Amino acid sequence: MSTRRQRGWLLLILLAAAVLRWTGLGWDEYLHYHPDERYIAWVATTIEWPDDWRTALRPSQSSFNPFYWPPDAASAGIETPQDAPRKYAYGHLPLYLGVAATRLAERVSPALRPLLPEGWLLTRDILNGRGAVEFRHLTAVARALTGLVDLGTLLALFLLGRRVFGPAVGLLAAAFLAVNVMHVQLAHFFTADPYLTFFTVTAVYFMVRAVAQERPNVIRSPRANLVAAAIFVGLAVGSKFAAVLLFLPLALTLWLAARDRFVGWLAATAVAAFLTFSLTNPFAVLDLSCDVPTTAARLGPLALPAFNLRSCYLQNVITQGAMVRGESDLAFTRQYAGTWPYLYFIEMQLRWGMGWLLGALAFAGLAFFTIATARQALRRAPLEPAILILLAWSVPFFLTTGGFFVKFMRYLQPLTPFLMLFGAALLWRWPGRRGRWAAAGLVLGVTAVYALSFVSLYRDPHPWAAASRWIYANIPQGALLVSEQWDDALPSSLPVDGEMRRRWEYRAAQLTWLTRPDAGDDLAKLEENLALLARADYVTVVSNRVYGVVPRQPERYPLSSRYHQLLFEGALGYELVYVNTRTPNLFGFHLKPDPFGWAGLAPPPGAAAYLADLPGVSGGRFDESFTVYDQPLVMIFENAARKSPAELLALFELTGEE
Repeated sequence: MSTRRQRGWLLLILLAAAVLRWTGLGWDEYLHYHPDERYIAWVATTIEWPDDWRTALRPSQSSFNPFYWPPDAASAGIETPQDAPRKYAYGHLPLYLGVAATRLAERVSPALRPLLPEGWLLTRDILNGRGAVEFRHLTAVARALTGLVDLGTLLALFLLGRRVFGPAVGLLAAAFLAVNVMHVQLAHFFTADPYLTFFTVTAVYFMVRAVAQERPNVIRSPRANLVAAAIFVGLAVGSKFAAVLLFLPLALTLWLAARDRFVGWLAATAVAAFLTFSLTNPFAVLDLSCDVPTTAARLGPLALPAFNLRSCYLQNVITQGAMVRGESDLAFTRQYAGTWPYLYFIEMQLRWGMGWLLGALAFAGLAFFTIATARQALRRAPLEPAILILLAWSVPFFLTTGGFFVKFMRYLQPLTPFLMLFGAALLWRWPGRRGRWAAAGLVLGVTAVYALSFVSLYRDPHPWAAASRWIYANIPQGALLVSEQWDDALPSSLPVDGEMRRRWEYRAAQLTWLTRPDAGDDLAKLEENLALLARADYVTVVSNRVYGVVPRQPERYPLSSRYHQLLFEGALGYELVYVNTRTPNLFGFHLKPDPFGWAGLAPPPGAAAYLADLPGVSGGRFDESFTVYDQPLVMIFENAARKSPAELLALFELTGEE
């Protein structure tokens, strides 16, 4: 394939990917319905150029420190604490890049806005033609930047695939990634995972360059590529700590490319990576104001006494590590009780993240090259260095991440470009040119249809915003609206018919079915919640965060597990008065997640009828993190019968043992 044709196809793939990633940037009207993004953007509003450089590197005074609210923290339209520690669980680098992009947009906006149509996304949101407060404008710019970073991942994947397998495989892998629905979705969020993925793919690309020959019989010096790989490893770790596994393929690369100088190069690349990390995450090194007691148990077999590391960065790493391993009993991770390691990740990718065809091909490709390489090693046959480097990242990452108790789909994003590459390479081994192209066209075409149907859901209002407007129009002010703890409460504050409406126009309270670490059920909690239900005017159930978890764990929740079915069937005296969602759809045909089946619940009749009226098919069970941010099912129930707490309690048919 000629270089000109490669560039032409690559340009088309990039354009298609850009459309998918930048369609629907305002998917939630910038109301911050993604909790991680909301917190990152909140922190970002206080990251500013210091007025006094003498305080720039002082953790408790610096406006650069994500671990501490500066003494003068402030931003229009939101409340910001001042002079207090804050929990920030991600690398500094994505945060700094989002702020820098916003400042650039603010600077060029006066010159560019008059030259562009007012209705353009670029004019209205990125250049802030609508005059949004910083909290919202920063989110719009950072989401656009995340999409750009994901396009960079696609380009890096093409370069990597071209070098390892040839230009056709590189282009096909890039095309697969362009229509990968999980990547499309995550490109709409200002979170760390897309940045981690971009720096990871680029780091591996430079590792492969370090061991590859530019032309037959012409061996290049690997020095520049090794340094570049180390720098991108530092940037990846500076985005998210999970990238620390990149030191495995980096060490392998050093052994393959500079075996006679291995120790020296290992030290040099480690220093380069650490310096890059430190420069882009300065307060990971400077802020030593936190308590991080470390015991001998955490240090493995070494019987060392406990000591305090005091690093806020390490505190967050240890906290996040305990969470993903299931050592911290948190309400929002209990959904993973009873899920299978590895298989659950694969299932969710096949059902939702990639689609069945692309997902099956991707994991088959990883399995094929892993097994083939292992067989070659057992036969002591020559091994392809580039394939070894790819597997040195992919296999340990999958074995580590796939075994986590917590299995958010996004955790697999740093692996998905490599899955696309292995899948494309496996497909390209298909015998016969026509069969190869037919298979590639089928997988790509089916996945592209899925991607188009996914972004089409952003044409409809976010279900929480639509439900909020319904509440303002139909529920009198002062009514008591009860939500479920760990879920968002409605209504949101937003404009309605040109008038700004506020959530505090209504009284609010929370049901606490999932409350407290390590807590299950007790009669006192049940009675407290039923007393609240008796007083409430409406109950809002805005996702399956709670009813998708509690009924699946009757041993832990022998009382609470009965609540949702009683609510849904009307036994509690509440009637369904509103239901709404949005789903992937194309030409009126919907792919509908099933929020009830996994929990063994029968949906409210009104919700069942609503979903049945949407033409399409059910995609089955889903990971809550795939739907809760941008496509939740909302149900609002009115307290029609006004049953007393005693009447409600009788419905639970308590026995003496309970």
